[in-house]
Amino acid sequence: MKQFWWARLAPLGLLAACTCLGVVQGCGPGPGYGTRSRPRKLTPMRYKQFFPNFSENTLGASGRAEGKISRNSERFNQLVCNYNPDIVFKDEENTSADRVMTKRCKDCLNRLAIAVMNQWPGVHLRVTEAWDEDGHHPQGSLHYEGRAVDITTDDRETKKYGILAQLAVEAGFDWVHYESRYHIHCSVKADKSEAVERGGCFPGWARVTVAGGRQKTLSSLASGDRILALSGTGQVVYSQVLLFLHRDQESRSVFLSLEADGGNRLVVTPHHLVFLDPDCGHNANEYRAVFASRARVGDCVLIGTPGGQMETSRIVSVSLTESVGVFAPLTEAGTMFVDGVLVSSYALLEDHDLAHWAFGPLRLLRSLKRSFWGEDVKGQQKAGIETATQFGTTEKISIHKQDNLSEPLRVKDQEQCSLKTSEVHWYARLLYRFACIFLDSDIFHA
Repeated sequence: MKQFWWARLAPLGLLAACTCLGVVQGCGPGPGYGTRSRPRKLTPMRYKQFFPNFSENTLGASGRAEGKISRNSERFNQLVCNYNPDIVFKDEENTSADRVMTKRCKDCLNRLAIAVMNQWPGVHLRVTEAWDEDGHHPQGSLHYEGRAVDITTDDRETKKYGILAQLAVEAGFDWVHYESRYHIHCSVKADKSEAVERGGCFPGWARVTVAGGRQKTLSSLASGDRILALSGTGQVVYSQVLLFLHRDQESRSVFLSLEADGGNRLVVTPHHLVFLDPDCGHNANEYRAVFASRARVGDCVLIGTPGGQMETSRIVSVSLTESVGVFAPLTEAGTMFVDGVLVSSYALLEDHDLAHWAFGPLRLLRSLKRSFWGEDVKGQQKAGIETATQFGTTEKISIHKQDNLSEPLRVKDQEQCSLKTSEVHWYARLLYRFACIFLDSDIFHA
Protein backbone atom coordinates (compact mmCIF):
# COMPACT_ATOMS: atom_id res chain seq x y z
CA MET A 1 0.00 0.00 0.00
CA LYS A 2 2.83 2.43 0.78
CA GLN A 3 4.46 1.90 -2.57
CA PHE A 4 1.13 2.42 -4.34
CA TRP A 5 0.49 5.78 -2.70
CA TRP A 6 4.05 7.06 -3.16
CA ALA A 7 3.93 6.06 -6.82
CA ARG A 8 0.78 8.11 -7.22
CA LEU A 9 2.09 11.08 -5.23
CA ALA A 10 5.54 11.41 -6.85
CA PRO A 11 4.25 12.75 -10.23
CA LEU A 12 1.81 15.00 -8.36
CA GLY A 13 4.61 16.50 -6.30
CA LEU A 14 6.78 17.06 -9.36
CA LEU A 15 3.92 18.73 -11.20
CA ALA A 16 3.20 20.99 -8.23
CA ALA A 17 6.85 22.06 -8.04
CA CYS A 18 6.96 22.87 -11.75
CA THR A 19 3.80 24.97 -11.55
CA CYS A 20 4.95 26.94 -8.52
CA LEU A 21 6.14 29.97 -10.44
CA GLY A 22 5.81 32.33 -7.50
CA VAL A 23 8.13 30.59 -5.20
CA VAL A 24 10.57 31.44 -2.48
CA GLN A 25 13.42 29.97 -0.61
CA GLY A 26 12.75 30.15 3.14
CA CYS A 27 16.20 31.20 4.19
CA GLY A 28 19.79 31.17 3.13
CA PRO A 29 22.15 33.55 1.43
CA GLY A 30 20.05 36.29 -0.04
CA PRO A 31 19.98 37.97 -3.44
CA GLY A 32 22.42 40.66 -4.47
CA TYR A 33 22.07 40.66 -8.23
CA GLY A 34 20.39 38.84 -11.07
CA THR A 35 19.42 39.15 -14.70
CA ARG A 36 16.06 40.82 -15.02
CA SER A 37 13.52 38.86 -17.00
CA ARG A 38 11.88 41.98 -18.39
CA PRO A 39 12.57 45.72 -18.43
CA ARG A 40 11.45 47.72 -15.42
CA LYS A 41 11.60 51.28 -14.32
CA LEU A 42 14.51 52.16 -12.04
CA THR A 43 14.37 54.71 -9.25
CA PRO A 44 17.53 56.85 -9.37
CA MET A 45 19.50 57.44 -6.20
CA ARG A 46 19.58 60.99 -4.90
CA TYR A 47 22.72 63.09 -4.65
CA LYS A 48 24.63 62.24 -1.44
CA GLN A 49 22.43 59.18 -0.85
CA PHE A 50 24.03 55.81 -0.05
CA PHE A 51 22.92 52.19 0.23
CA PRO A 52 22.80 50.46 2.63
CA ASN A 53 21.99 53.04 5.30
CA PHE A 54 25.14 52.36 7.32
CA SER A 55 28.59 53.83 7.13
CA GLU A 56 30.90 52.13 4.63
CA ASN A 57 33.17 50.38 7.16
CA THR A 58 30.42 48.68 9.19
CA LEU A 59 29.37 45.02 9.08
CA GLY A 60 26.16 45.87 7.25
CA ALA A 61 28.08 47.53 4.39
CA SER A 62 31.59 46.77 3.09
CA GLY A 63 33.16 46.07 6.46
CA ARG A 64 36.33 47.21 8.16
CA ALA A 65 39.46 48.22 6.30
CA GLU A 66 42.12 45.50 6.54
CA GLY A 67 45.16 47.60 5.69
CA LYS A 68 46.86 49.14 2.68
CA ILE A 69 48.11 46.83 -0.08
CA SER A 70 51.32 47.77 -1.88
CA ARG A 71 52.85 46.16 -4.97
CA ASN A 72 55.57 44.42 -2.95
CA SER A 73 53.23 43.05 -0.28
CA GLU A 74 52.09 39.42 -0.17
CA ARG A 75 48.44 40.48 -0.30
CA PHE A 76 49.00 42.12 -3.70
CA ASN A 77 48.99 38.61 -5.23
CA GLN A 78 45.34 38.31 -4.17
CA LEU A 79 44.33 41.21 -6.43
CA VAL A 80 43.40 40.77 -10.08
CA CYS A 81 43.45 42.96 -13.19
CA ASN A 82 40.28 43.81 -15.08
CA TYR A 83 40.75 43.86 -18.86
CA ASN A 84 37.05 43.98 -19.73
CA PRO A 85 36.84 45.72 -23.16
CA ASP A 86 33.36 47.05 -22.26
CA ILE A 87 34.81 49.20 -19.47
CA VAL A 88 36.77 52.41 -20.04
CA PHE A 89 39.60 52.83 -17.52
CA LYS A 90 40.85 56.38 -17.04
CA ASP A 91 44.32 55.28 -15.85
CA GLU A 92 45.69 58.81 -15.51
CA GLU A 93 48.79 57.42 -13.77
CA ASN A 94 49.65 55.20 -16.78
CA THR A 95 50.39 52.33 -14.38
CA SER A 96 47.19 50.30 -14.95
CA ALA A 97 46.40 50.83 -11.26
CA ASP A 98 42.74 51.53 -12.12
CA ARG A 99 42.48 47.98 -13.46
CA VAL A 100 43.70 46.43 -10.18
CA MET A 101 41.03 45.26 -7.73
CA THR A 102 39.75 42.29 -5.73
CA LYS A 103 37.96 39.48 -7.51
CA ARG A 104 34.67 40.40 -5.87
CA CYS A 105 35.02 43.99 -7.02
CA LYS A 106 35.89 42.82 -10.54
CA ASP A 107 32.82 40.58 -10.70
CA CYS A 108 30.51 43.38 -9.57
CA LEU A 109 32.10 45.80 -12.03
CA ASN A 110 31.69 43.40 -14.95
CA ARG A 111 28.02 42.88 -14.13
CA LEU A 112 27.54 46.62 -13.90
CA ALA A 113 29.18 47.09 -17.31
CA ILE A 114 26.55 44.83 -18.87
CA ALA A 115 23.74 46.64 -17.06
CA VAL A 116 25.01 50.03 -18.32
CA MET A 117 25.05 48.86 -21.94
CA ASN A 118 21.55 47.44 -21.56
CA GLN A 119 20.28 50.65 -19.99
CA TRP A 120 21.91 53.02 -22.49
CA PRO A 121 22.86 51.34 -25.80
CA GLY A 122 26.19 52.66 -27.03
CA VAL A 123 27.23 53.92 -23.59
CA HIS A 124 30.00 52.23 -21.56
CA LEU A 125 30.96 52.16 -17.91
CA ARG A 126 34.00 54.29 -17.02
CA VAL A 127 36.31 53.75 -14.01
CA THR A 128 38.08 56.89 -12.83
CA GLU A 129 39.71 55.39 -9.72
CA ALA A 130 40.21 51.88 -8.34
CA TRP A 131 43.27 50.65 -6.43
CA ASP A 132 45.29 53.54 -5.01
CA GLU A 133 49.04 53.04 -4.51
CA ASP A 134 49.93 56.75 -4.32
CA GLY A 135 48.16 57.83 -1.12
CA HIS A 136 45.54 60.10 -2.70
CA HIS A 137 42.74 58.99 -0.38
CA PRO A 138 42.13 59.35 3.37
CA GLN A 139 43.55 56.79 5.76
CA GLY A 140 41.41 53.67 5.91
CA SER A 141 40.03 54.11 2.39
CA LEU A 142 39.08 50.84 0.70
CA HIS A 143 40.75 52.13 -2.47
CA TYR A 144 44.06 51.10 -0.86
CA GLU A 145 42.83 47.47 -0.84
CA GLY A 146 41.32 47.36 -4.33
CA ARG A 147 37.87 47.09 -2.80
CA ALA A 148 36.52 50.45 -4.02
CA VAL A 149 35.99 52.12 -7.39
CA ASP A 150 34.80 55.52 -8.55
CA ILE A 151 32.68 55.30 -11.69
CA THR A 152 30.91 57.37 -14.34
CA THR A 153 29.53 56.71 -17.81
CA ASP A 154 31.93 57.29 -20.70
CA ASP A 155 29.71 60.06 -22.13
CA ARG A 156 30.03 61.84 -18.73
CA GLU A 157 26.37 62.88 -18.72
CA THR A 158 25.82 63.63 -15.05
CA LYS A 159 22.04 63.30 -15.37
CA LYS A 160 22.58 59.54 -15.72
CA TYR A 161 24.49 59.14 -12.49
CA GLY A 162 21.44 58.59 -10.24
CA ILE A 163 20.43 55.61 -12.36
CA LEU A 164 24.06 54.47 -12.55
CA ALA A 165 24.20 54.35 -8.75
CA GLN A 166 21.04 52.24 -8.60
CA LEU A 167 22.45 49.88 -11.23
CA ALA A 168 25.56 49.51 -9.06
CA VAL A 169 23.37 48.48 -6.11
CA GLU A 170 21.74 45.82 -8.25
CA ALA A 171 25.09 44.64 -9.61
CA GLY A 172 26.03 43.48 -6.12
CA PHE A 173 28.26 46.23 -4.71
CA ASP A 174 28.02 46.13 -0.92
CA TRP A 175 28.04 49.92 -0.52
CA VAL A 176 27.13 52.56 -3.12
CA HIS A 177 27.41 56.31 -2.53
CA TYR A 178 26.31 59.09 -4.87
CA GLU A 179 29.31 60.89 -3.48
CA SER A 180 29.96 63.64 -6.02
CA ARG A 181 28.19 65.37 -8.89
CA TYR A 182 30.94 63.89 -11.06
CA HIS A 183 31.20 60.24 -9.94
CA ILE A 184 29.65 57.37 -7.99
CA HIS A 185 31.66 55.61 -5.26
CA CYS A 186 31.20 51.84 -4.85
CA SER A 187 32.89 49.31 -2.59
CA VAL A 188 32.71 45.63 -1.63
CA LYS A 189 33.45 43.38 1.28
CA ALA A 190 36.78 41.59 1.47
CA ASP A 191 36.79 38.44 -0.66
CA LYS A 192 37.25 36.19 2.38
CA SER A 193 34.88 38.08 4.64
CA GLU A 194 32.65 35.76 6.65
CA ALA A 195 29.86 38.26 6.19
CA VAL A 196 29.86 37.73 2.41
CA GLU A 197 28.10 34.36 2.63
CA ARG A 198 25.24 35.27 4.90
CA GLY A 199 22.47 32.83 5.64
CA GLY A 200 19.81 31.67 8.01
CA CYS A 201 16.99 33.47 9.65
CA PHE A 202 17.39 33.29 13.43
CA PRO A 203 20.33 32.50 15.72
CA GLY A 204 20.33 29.14 17.47
CA TRP A 205 19.81 30.68 20.89
CA ALA A 206 16.50 32.32 19.90
CA ARG A 207 13.57 30.78 21.75
CA VAL A 208 10.12 29.52 20.82
CA THR A 209 7.27 28.21 22.97
CA VAL A 210 6.50 24.52 22.49
CA ALA A 211 3.29 22.66 23.37
CA GLY A 212 2.81 22.72 27.12
CA GLY A 213 4.21 26.22 27.47
CA ARG A 214 7.90 25.35 27.77
CA GLN A 215 10.60 27.46 26.10
CA LYS A 216 12.99 25.80 23.66
CA THR A 217 15.93 27.16 21.68
CA LEU A 218 15.88 26.81 17.90
CA SER A 219 19.11 24.83 18.03
CA SER A 220 17.36 22.15 20.12
CA LEU A 221 14.08 22.25 18.16
CA ALA A 222 13.19 19.19 16.06
CA SER A 223 10.82 18.47 13.20
CA GLY A 224 7.50 17.34 14.63
CA ASP A 225 7.64 19.73 17.59
CA ARG A 226 4.64 22.03 17.92
CA ILE A 227 5.42 25.67 18.55
CA LEU A 228 3.36 28.77 19.17
CA ALA A 229 2.13 30.37 15.95
CA LEU A 230 -0.73 32.33 14.41
CA SER A 231 -3.07 30.50 12.07
CA GLY A 232 -4.38 31.91 8.79
CA THR A 233 -7.69 32.64 10.52
CA GLY A 234 -6.01 34.71 13.20
CA GLN A 235 -6.10 32.13 15.99
CA VAL A 236 -3.12 31.45 18.26
CA VAL A 237 -2.26 27.75 17.93
CA TYR A 238 0.54 25.27 18.40
CA SER A 239 1.68 24.57 14.84
CA GLN A 240 3.84 21.60 13.87
CA VAL A 241 7.39 22.17 12.62
CA LEU A 242 7.43 20.39 9.26
CA LEU A 243 11.15 20.76 8.56
CA PHE A 244 14.04 23.23 8.62
CA LEU A 245 14.53 25.34 5.51
CA HIS A 246 18.00 26.21 6.78
CA ARG A 247 19.88 24.68 9.65
CA ASP A 248 23.55 25.34 10.24
CA GLN A 249 25.21 25.17 13.65
CA GLU A 250 28.47 26.85 12.63
CA SER A 251 27.65 29.60 10.11
CA ARG A 252 28.38 33.16 11.26
CA SER A 253 25.88 35.76 10.07
CA VAL A 254 24.97 39.41 10.44
CA PHE A 255 21.59 39.90 12.11
CA LEU A 256 19.30 42.81 12.81
CA SER A 257 18.38 43.30 16.45
CA LEU A 258 14.89 44.78 16.87
CA GLU A 259 14.30 45.85 20.45
CA ALA A 260 10.75 46.69 21.47
CA ASP A 261 9.38 48.30 24.60
CA GLY A 262 8.57 45.83 27.33
CA GLY A 263 11.85 43.99 26.88
CA ASN A 264 11.09 42.00 23.75
CA ARG A 265 14.08 41.58 21.41
CA LEU A 266 13.96 39.87 18.04
CA VAL A 267 17.25 38.96 16.34
CA VAL A 268 16.69 38.11 12.69
CA THR A 269 18.43 38.29 9.30
CA PRO A 270 17.49 41.40 7.28
CA HIS A 271 15.86 39.42 4.46
CA HIS A 272 13.41 37.55 6.71
CA LEU A 273 9.72 38.54 6.85
CA VAL A 274 8.33 40.03 10.06
CA PHE A 275 4.86 41.42 10.72
CA LEU A 276 4.95 45.18 11.25
CA ASP A 277 2.41 47.95 11.71
CA PRO A 278 3.92 51.35 10.78
CA ASP A 279 0.80 53.10 12.16
CA CYS A 280 1.21 51.71 15.63
CA GLY A 281 -1.83 52.49 17.74
CA HIS A 282 -3.99 53.56 14.81
CA ASN A 283 -4.58 50.24 13.07
CA ALA A 284 -3.35 47.67 15.53
CA ASN A 285 -5.03 44.66 13.90
CA GLU A 286 -3.55 45.25 10.44
CA TYR A 287 -0.08 43.75 10.18
CA ARG A 288 1.93 43.45 6.98
CA ALA A 289 4.70 40.96 6.25
CA VAL A 290 7.78 42.97 5.21
CA PHE A 291 11.54 42.44 5.23
CA ALA A 292 13.08 42.95 8.64
CA SER A 293 15.43 45.46 7.00
CA ARG A 294 12.45 47.80 6.62
CA ALA A 295 11.81 47.97 10.35
CA ARG A 296 12.07 51.46 11.80
CA VAL A 297 12.00 52.87 15.31
CA GLY A 298 8.34 53.58 16.05
CA ASP A 299 6.93 50.64 14.07
CA CYS A 300 4.99 48.05 16.04
CA VAL A 301 5.33 44.28 16.23
CA LEU A 302 2.77 41.80 17.50
CA ILE A 303 3.69 39.84 20.63
CA GLY A 304 2.15 37.25 22.93
CA THR A 305 2.12 38.25 26.58
CA PRO A 306 2.75 35.92 29.56
CA GLY A 307 -0.92 36.34 30.49
CA GLY A 308 -2.01 34.80 27.22
CA GLN A 309 -3.12 38.02 25.51
CA MET A 310 -2.09 39.57 22.20
CA GLU A 311 -0.75 43.12 22.19
CA THR A 312 1.38 45.52 20.19
CA SER A 313 4.89 46.56 21.12
CA ARG A 314 6.70 49.56 19.68
CA ILE A 315 10.24 49.18 18.31
CA VAL A 316 12.62 51.42 20.24
CA SER A 317 15.96 50.38 18.71
CA VAL A 318 17.28 48.84 15.47
CA SER A 319 20.91 47.72 15.35
CA LEU A 320 23.28 45.19 13.81
CA THR A 321 24.82 42.22 15.56
CA GLU A 322 26.79 39.08 14.67
CA SER A 323 26.09 35.56 15.87
CA VAL A 324 26.96 31.94 15.14
CA GLY A 325 24.34 29.46 13.96
CA VAL A 326 21.37 29.99 11.62
CA PHE A 327 17.98 28.27 11.86
CA ALA A 328 14.80 28.56 9.81
CA PRO A 329 11.96 26.27 10.89
CA LEU A 330 8.94 25.91 8.61
CA THR A 331 5.67 25.51 10.49
CA GLU A 332 2.40 24.27 9.09
CA ALA A 333 0.83 27.67 9.80
CA GLY A 334 3.69 29.52 8.06
CA THR A 335 4.16 31.73 11.14
CA MET A 336 5.68 31.46 14.61
CA PHE A 337 6.49 33.47 17.70
CA VAL A 338 10.25 33.84 18.12
CA ASP A 339 11.26 35.37 21.45
CA GLY A 340 7.62 36.39 21.76
CA VAL A 341 7.46 38.29 18.45
CA LEU A 342 5.26 37.17 15.55
CA VAL A 343 7.29 36.39 12.41
CA SER A 344 6.80 34.56 9.12
CA SER A 345 8.50 31.26 8.27
CA TYR A 346 9.63 32.75 4.96
CA ALA A 347 12.27 35.10 3.61
CA LEU A 348 13.77 36.68 0.47
CA LEU A 349 10.39 37.22 -1.25
CA GLU A 350 8.27 40.03 0.15
CA ASP A 351 4.96 38.23 -0.10
CA HIS A 352 4.01 35.99 2.81
CA ASP A 353 0.86 34.62 1.17
CA LEU A 354 2.66 33.72 -2.05
CA ALA A 355 5.47 32.04 -0.16
CA HIS A 356 3.00 30.07 1.97
CA TRP A 357 1.20 28.92 -1.17
CA ALA A 358 4.46 27.87 -2.81
CA PHE A 359 5.20 25.49 0.05
CA GLY A 360 1.71 24.03 -0.13
CA PRO A 361 2.90 20.72 -1.67
CA LEU A 362 5.04 20.04 1.38
CA ARG A 363 2.08 20.61 3.67
CA LEU A 364 -0.08 18.42 1.42
CA LEU A 365 2.39 15.54 1.51
CA ARG A 366 2.64 15.81 5.30
CA SER A 367 -1.15 15.82 5.59
CA LEU A 368 -1.44 12.73 3.39
CA LYS A 369 1.25 11.02 5.41
CA ARG A 370 -0.72 11.64 8.59
CA SER A 371 -3.90 10.37 6.93
CA PHE A 372 -2.53 7.20 5.39
CA TRP A 373 0.39 6.34 7.66
CA GLY A 374 -1.30 6.98 10.98
CA GLU A 375 0.39 10.09 12.43
CA ASP A 376 -1.48 11.59 15.34
CA VAL A 377 -3.75 14.24 13.84
CA LYS A 378 -6.02 14.33 16.86
CA GLY A 379 -3.11 15.19 19.11
CA GLN A 380 -2.25 18.21 17.02
CA GLN A 381 -5.85 19.40 16.90
CA LYS A 382 -6.07 19.04 20.65
CA ALA A 383 -2.90 21.08 21.10
CA GLY A 384 -4.33 23.81 18.91
CA ILE A 385 -7.54 23.95 20.96
CA GLU A 386 -5.60 24.04 24.22
CA THR A 387 -3.47 26.90 22.94
CA ALA A 388 -6.41 28.98 21.81
CA THR A 389 -8.00 28.46 25.22
CA GLN A 390 -4.77 29.33 27.02
CA PHE A 391 -4.34 32.58 25.12
CA GLY A 392 -8.03 33.47 25.17
CA THR A 393 -7.80 34.62 21.57
CA THR A 394 -11.15 35.27 19.94
CA GLU A 395 -10.17 38.29 17.84
CA LYS A 396 -8.93 37.73 14.29
CA ILE A 397 -5.62 39.29 13.33
CA SER A 398 -5.52 40.33 9.70
CA ILE A 399 -2.25 39.85 7.85
CA HIS A 400 -1.77 41.73 4.60
CA LYS A 401 0.92 42.30 2.03
CA GLN A 402 2.68 45.63 2.11
CA ASP A 403 1.79 47.59 -1.02
CA ASN A 404 3.44 50.95 -0.40
CA LEU A 405 6.85 50.29 1.09
CA SER A 406 9.21 52.77 2.61
CA GLU A 407 12.83 52.98 1.51
CA PRO A 408 14.57 49.82 2.76
CA LEU A 409 17.41 49.53 5.21
CA ARG A 410 19.40 47.23 2.95
CA VAL A 411 22.06 44.78 3.94
CA LYS A 412 23.50 43.36 0.74
CA ASP A 413 23.85 39.59 0.30
CA GLN A 414 26.35 38.00 -2.01
CA GLU A 415 24.34 37.02 -5.03
CA GLN A 416 20.83 36.29 -6.27
CA CYS A 417 19.87 32.90 -7.74
CA SER A 418 23.06 31.26 -6.39
CA LEU A 419 22.44 29.41 -3.15
CA LYS A 420 24.79 27.84 -0.68
CA THR A 421 23.70 24.23 -1.03
CA SER A 422 24.73 22.85 2.34
CA GLU A 423 22.14 22.93 5.13
CA VAL A 424 19.38 24.38 2.87
CA HIS A 425 16.40 22.12 2.18
CA TRP A 426 16.31 20.74 -1.38
CA TYR A 427 12.70 21.80 -1.96
CA ALA A 428 13.52 25.37 -0.98
CA ARG A 429 16.46 25.43 -3.39
CA LEU A 430 14.33 24.03 -6.22
CA LEU A 431 11.54 26.55 -5.77
CA TYR A 432 13.95 29.43 -5.43
CA ARG A 433 15.51 28.52 -8.79
CA PHE A 434 12.09 28.71 -10.41
CA ALA A 435 11.45 32.07 -8.75
CA CYS A 436 14.70 33.48 -10.13
CA ILE A 437 13.57 32.53 -13.63
CA PHE A 438 9.95 33.62 -13.58
CA LEU A 439 9.62 36.48 -11.08
CA ASP A 440 10.68 40.10 -11.46
CA SER A 441 13.64 40.83 -9.23
CA ASP A 442 11.77 43.78 -7.68
CA ILE A 443 10.00 41.37 -5.33
CA PHE A 444 13.23 39.93 -3.94
CA HIS A 445 15.29 41.34 -1.14
CA ALA A 446 18.08 43.46 -2.66
